[in-house]
Amino acid sequence: MGEKGAKESQDAASVIEQVLRDLAPLGDVSSRKMFGGYGIFEGSTMFALVNTQGELFLKADDSNRPEFEQIGAKQHGRMPYFQPAPEVLADEDALRDWAQVSIEVARANKKK
Repeated sequence: MGEKGAKESQDAASVIEQVLRDLAPLGDVSSRKMFGGYGIFEGSTMFALVNTQGELFLKADDSNRPEFEQIGAKQHGRMPYFQPAPEVLADEDALRDWAQVSIEVARANKKK
């Protein structure tokens, strides 16, 4: 979720609190510290992450990657996670819509 040895920033902690509040209506949404950042889960399925800098990334595959690419979204290294646009982050309903798609993507890829 971050560079090896990187320390979690205060931003990461506050972002994870906000994201969990915003995404709570989607189900059993929780987070776990992982590699200096956080994995975000719905049930046992990881669908998003917050890196050590406090940036949110949502899981993508061929079904939703074009939407991220269209907005020029930053990818989290080589992992299939992309950063939503600032206007999505600022709109709880839009964020939930994008996150719901990422949950579905994560579930579909978990079954493979």
